[in-house]
Amino acid sequence: MAAPAFDRESVPAPIATYDLMGHAAAEQTLLKAATGGRLHHAWLIGGPPGIGKATLAYRFARFLLSGGAEQQEDGLFGAPPPPTSLYVSPENPTARRVAAGAHGDLLTIQRTWDEKRKRFKRDLPVEEVRRIAPFLRLTAAEGGWRIVLVDGADQMNASGQNAILKILEEPPPRALILLVADNPGALLPTIRSRTRTLMLEPLPTTTVRSLVNRIMPDLEMGDAAALTTLSDGSIGRGLDLAAAGGLDLYRVLLGVLDTLPRLDLAAAHALADQVARAGQDTVWETTTDLLLWWLARFNRALARDQAAPEIVEGEAALMERLSFAARRDRALDRWMEVWDNVNRLFAKAEGANLDRKQVMLSALRTIEAAAS
Repeated sequence: MAAPAFDRESVPAPIATYDLMGHAAAEQTLLKAATGGRLHHAWLIGGPPGIGKATLAYRFARFLLSGGAEQQEDGLFGAPPPPTSLYVSPENPTARRVAAGAHGDLLTIQRTWDEKRKRFKRDLPVEEVRRIAPFLRLTAAEGGWRIVLVDGADQMNASGQNAILKILEEPPPRALILLVADNPGALLPTIRSRTRTLMLEPLPTTTVRSLVNRIMPDLEMGDAAALTTLSDGSIGRGLDLAAAGGLDLYRVLLGVLDTLPRLDLAAAHALADQVARAGQDTVWETTTDLLLWWLARFNRALARDQAAPEIVEGEAALMERLSFAARRDRALDRWMEVWDNVNRLFAKAEGANLDRKQVMLSALRTIEAAAS
């Protein structure tokens, strides 16, 4: 049965998200730095995509811009208690301006929107990064902090990274730069050395399941459990999969793989036709991502000699059948090569604009060869 359609745009963007789940320790690190009087001028917030890095960064920005780190004056009953979190109410005037993108002391730098593909472009253009220096030269509009938040900092090219490095070397007073990156290692070592790094871990399964149930209450229990596992610790990934029909695509993909060690050619061609249609970029990207994810999961199960939990019906039997043959033939290294070869094939297809149907069929034949 097909999973219900899900509108990804119904979920607030990080700039307008006020709840933070699964990162209490990281939040306390930022809170202590802000209220301790020695806040570092630049932070690098890293970790896998979709786990709440940008949500935490905006939460920190709201806290500072609303004066949360400032020492409060004594009132009728003495000094108010120190803050225990970075939370700022959505009703707070500062929070409202931030959510509307209208706060004069917050500059957000991010990848531009690709209207044709309905997604953010892969690279963060240097023209966007060059907006930072003039912004920081201005006097704070509200007399407090001036904050720059770079979402997708690891997508800057060499020119963009050099531009921001100059700012990090000579930061203006009362200025804070927040770099959000899926892959901090892609940034220059000189950038990383001038920032304080805060790495976030994938979300616990219970947290992802709670968020899935909250955001998609109409999802059946079995589908919610499957989507939670496919999310792999990232609620952002889970929501993207739900919006793209990822659960149904995963079932179709596993149905084709279940015909191994000899692929059902008709089923393989039907899948390749489905994902290679013109204008179906999201379907293609979702299916290739799921296939690589499944291969990595299968390889981990092989290496640990442990069965992976079943996500859809019949998957456990498929993995056991392939695992038995791999152990019998001592083919663990061969399956690692399969993942590497398929990954390279999909990357080449993206860069060289290859025929997607033939690319998918080639990937399936590579898997078939290993299974045979």
